[in-house]
Amino acid sequence: MALTPTLGVVFAAILALPCDLYKIPPHEDVAKVARFVANQCDWASMATISTRDPVKGQPFSNAFSVSDGPVGYGTGVPYMYLTRMEISVQDLQVNPQASLSMSLAQTDFCKNQGYDPQSPLCAHIIFSGTVLEINGTEADLAKKSLFSRHPEMADWPPDHHWFFAKMNITLVWVLDYFGGVKTVSPEDYFKATPYKSLHRRPHVSDWKLWNRVF
Repeated sequence: MALTPTLGVVFAAILALPCDLYKIPPHEDVAKVARFVANQCDWASMATISTRDPVKGQPFSNAFSVSDGPVGYGTGVPYMYLTRMEISVQDLQVNPQASLSMSLAQTDFCKNQGYDPQSPLCAHIIFSGTVLEINGTEADLAKKSLFSRHPEMADWPPDHHWFFAKMNITLVWVLDYFGGVKTVSPEDYFKATPYKSLHRRPHVSDWKLWNRVF
């Protein structure tokens, strides 16, 4: 179902709450920080192993829109809307292994704190894993997650044969403080509950509206 302009406004207000409405978890709570970053970010840099000359066999990075659900209610799973016409997706068809990087530099957080994007204090994460096509109920969830935060997707050309995919996470790398990178297992990552609102926390009715409209 395509989003109407009115619904786009509704979801911009309900779901796309700015990062500064939420307090980033303490850097000691590494899994919570990772979940927070994944939920706040709307796009990621995905690195694949290139299958295209003249860089065949070399790392190749590309930007992709992502969503793990509404801001403040993310699932932790990075969902993507892909086409096999895209060069990185062609890499994934040969080798589904990839890494996905997200940084709070794309939100207001680092700018407001005066952190350079390369600073460890500008929290960023890297997922290691594989990218898998999804169908059925999970694809429905991915559609809701993505189209609510990226409404333009509803109007992308159908002849590109879009499909929904997810990053199947095998390890999470976190840089959010001095002292080097930290790692989080998928089990600890998905158990974490990172959301602490400084102002308004999304109410359960937001989720109900989100599910009713789509």
